[in-house]
Amino acid sequence: MALFNEHKHRYPRPNMKEKRQPWSFAYLFEQMKSFLIGVFMPKKQGKLPRDVGVMVDEQGMVYPGWKGQLEQQFLQLQKSVRQVQVTEFGAIGDGQTDCTKAFQRAIGDGKVKVVIPAGTYIVKGLQLPSWTWLVGEGKGKTILKLHPDAPKSSWVVTNSDHKKGNHHLFVEEMSLDWHVERLGEVERTSVGGNRSSCLTYANVTYGWVKNVEAINPGLHCFDISSTLYNYSGDGYRARGGSRYIWLDGLNGYGFGDDGITTHHSDDIWISNSHMCDPSGRAHKKGYSNSNGIEVDDGSQNVLLVNNSTARCFGGVEVKAHHNSSAATNVHIVGHLSINDNRSFNFRHIGHHQKQDTESKTAYNITASRIVAIAPVRTDLYRDSNPRALVVSAYKNVVINQFRVIGDPEYDYRQQPVIAVQYRSRNVLLHHVNIQGFRTAGCDIKVFGGEQRADDVQICHVYIKNSAANGLVVGAGIQHLFIRHVLAMNVHGTCGCSVMSENITLEKFMATGYDQAYAIKAN
Repeated sequence: MALFNEHKHRYPRPNMKEKRQPWSFAYLFEQMKSFLIGVFMPKKQGKLPRDVGVMVDEQGMVYPGWKGQLEQQFLQLQKSVRQVQVTEFGAIGDGQTDCTKAFQRAIGDGKVKVVIPAGTYIVKGLQLPSWTWLVGEGKGKTILKLHPDAPKSSWVVTNSDHKKGNHHLFVEEMSLDWHVERLGEVERTSVGGNRSSCLTYANVTYGWVKNVEAINPGLHCFDISSTLYNYSGDGYRARGGSRYIWLDGLNGYGFGDDGITTHHSDDIWISNSHMCDPSGRAHKKGYSNSNGIEVDDGSQNVLLVNNSTARCFGGVEVKAHHNSSAATNVHIVGHLSINDNRSFNFRHIGHHQKQDTESKTAYNITASRIVAIAPVRTDLYRDSNPRALVVSAYKNVVINQFRVIGDPEYDYRQQPVIAVQYRSRNVLLHHVNIQGFRTAGCDIKVFGGEQRADDVQICHVYIKNSAANGLVVGAGIQHLFIRHVLAMNVHGTCGCSVMSENITLEKFMATGYDQAYAIKAN
């Protein structure tokens, strides 16, 4: 965080009012959609996010500065609930009996801790009022499974009032089975919006989900969301976002879109969780942007600690759609990505090209102690080339302590391993170790041209037996600083190929390449 705090002020995020777009049928259509959404849940102009405090205790545990506040609210939850057994209200965990009404009787109006013994409980979806605590006997032991007649729009668990909001909700020690098999061979498994997920907190303040497994949801395993998703434009966020939510010890697989995702919410902590093997069935086949962990539209102050992903499109994606505000103030501390197509992918869609409007909200990402192992192509998104890291359109991005390991036998088709591109600014790559991408075109590429990246630092980089070219710098870049780089190869082409003039290069060493350094600037 010290490195980030030192450099983030170079590009302070503006707090701007949205300008009206030129009139067009597409613009009119977007305005009509936004109006209809606004009837139910008006948008609000995004405010500058405050800095999230990232703390480390004596045992090395990383946590957000608001953890103490959450702990105080947990004590309030403990004091406010009475404990009941769901079986006392008629629930039978035989995998056949519809237990929905039994759970409703047990939950009542809240202020209750519902203990769920081992077994498989068939439900048509549970809606939790404030001050509700569900606790099972563990993953694979206590299973809540959707009823065969539950509609595609169902959640296994959600809060009871998405519009007015709920608070003090805790779900732990169980598996949530969305029972996708009940739908048969449908093309898509979700209905849109924030439905069709295993667990959704929408407009929840003070929430916990711990040691929970999500199985084959139509959309998301876990969604920390606002009342409605909002697409009113960059610079605006949805009302009714969630806040002060801790997700810990979660795992999920078979998800139609994303494993864990956040939308228009603040102060989210995701730790010790693993997401893998999405189905991608919420999307058209071959075009599934299914991420293990996604910090999406309008999210602010999100901390990811010691998580892992495998065989997803994106391991961790921090992003936004073109007509929404980008996620901002996102901090990743410890993440292992294995065989994800894009291990770490940071972008604001629709704000990449020269003719696109510059993003107003794509600011402030840090990632430290992260590992990308063997990114690969995937049937989820057929035309996407594998990357360990992609930074697009974001400003103030710090990557520190990044281990990147490729498969020497895999065909990377001369593509770059790390790409800094599409108008990104103030990007720092520090302490990066890369090896094993023998068929890649280059290990690190800073793209130039009309939509170039700029203001980039690459320091303390070690490359061993990897791509034909170590570093490639495109044309027209105004500020680039390269320092303390050691690149070693056997039959490499060029250690550092530069097509821009304004480059500072210090303490660069390359061995085993035809050329250690080449300047090709016009």
